[in-house]
Amino acid sequence: MGAEAAAGYWTAMSQENVELVRRLQPTPETDLVALFRSEAGAERLTEVLGPFVHEDFVIDGAGIQAGGRVGLEGLKAGWLDWLEPWETYRTEIEDVIDAGDDVVVLVRDYGRRRGLTGEVSIRGGAVWTVRNGKIARATFYTDREAALEAVGLRE
Repeated sequence: MGAEAAAGYWTAMSQENVELVRRLQPTPETDLVALFRSEAGAERLTEVLGPFVHEDFVIDGAGIQAGGRVGLEGLKAGWLDWLEPWETYRTEIEDVIDAGDDVVVLVRDYGRRRGLTGEVSIRGGAVWTVRNGKIARATFYTDREAALEAVGLRE
């Protein structure tokens, strides 16, 4: 494969990674607390994500048990770790950035903690690592600058 063909191949693969990660993000109106805490929601999540996630998938980062969580069960447990103090929680994508095997998703999250009436907003990010067409790792950051720095970029 020549240099030009290789560059085209890697660009296409990177674009596929971006499209995969974007497709797996929840819609802005999805209440993640309701999704992850309900048995039906958790089953649906496993059904939808299963074909796109490696068996040894790791989720780690902000609010998730130290050392991360592994597999689809780990994905659900990791989100439950993060969502524990929240009554409602939703996320809106602001940008998706191609970083080769990694895809950075910059978000604005909105949530209401138990016992409070006002909603708060968090500007964060996540780095999703794609290996062989499947998600291998997701690392979440409450500081989007840290997410960008994790892949060698700056805001």
